[in-house]
Amino acid sequence: MTERQTEQRRYTKKQMGDACEMLVAAELTLAGIPALKVPDNWPGYDVIAQPFDRPPQRISVKSRTYKKGPAYVGYMDYDGFDWLAFVILANDESNQRSVYLIPRNLADRTARRDKPTAKTANLRYWRVDELEAKFDRYRDNFSLIVIEDGGTPCSGN
Repeated sequence: MTERQTEQRRYTKKQMGDACEMLVAAELTLAGIPALKVPDNWPGYDVIAQPFDRPPQRISVKSRTYKKGPAYVGYMDYDGFDWLAFVILANDESNQRSVYLIPRNLADRTARRDKPTAKTANLRYWRVDELEAKFDRYRDNFSLIVIEDGGTPCSGN
């Protein structure tokens, strides 16, 4: 890291990822859905949550620092999860963050994908600077509510 980067960010990418996973688990728990971080390198998801009205929900957490332009966040199409959590951190010293929790079926429908012949054919992704416009209704969705296209909450996964 450059000297400037070191001054702004005093943690590694691994520490940032772990912190964001713990953040999602804590926010879910405080919203009434007990959750915990699974061990590192668990296949497909990072947090498991237990809503009282549904089976356990698997959550994949993806974290990035906000950047305009070609900065992406995504997942592999074969990853096994029920919800996708994006944690986007401000790129300044404000410590602000945005968290979006979206259902898997919405992620699959809206993600960009490369040609089937590309090496990255299994990758599903979005630009970081487009997440708010696409998923604003899922910001801070720690109750794991599925929202229909008209904005009406409906039953979960």
